Amino acid sequence: QVQLVESGGGLVQAGGSLRLSCAASGRAFSTLFMAWFRQAPGKERSFVAAISRTGSSTYYTDSLKGRFTISRDNAKTTVYLEMISLKPEDTAVYYCAARSYSGRYVYSEVNAYAYWGQGTQVTVSS
Repeated sequence: QVQLVESGGGLVQAGGSLRLSCAASGRAFSTLFMAWFRQAPGKERSFVAAISRTGSSTYYTDSLKGRFTISRDNAKTTVYLEMISLKPEDTAVYYCAARSYSGRYVYSEVNAYAYWGQGTQVTVSS
């Protein structure tokens, strides 16, 4: 079992930045493939970014490339999402997700992940 706890959300003005953190526990962090998703009101949960277990490979939804950066610190068992130049349309609940690095899966799909955090709210005002 894996426990994920997000933090770092909040209210920010358009053009501002935030760094989200997701602390993991319960299983060797280096065996986990990690991702961030987000869900805006009235919309489905959507893929934001993912990172391999070593951090050597990262993946982003095309529309967010250049503004969002995912990283991880295996010593701290934490994954981060750095967000810059935030826009009102980035307003959503942001979720951290994890799965075993092994097996076949599509990293951008919600059902690829077995473990989820409770989410952290990000609100971007115009």
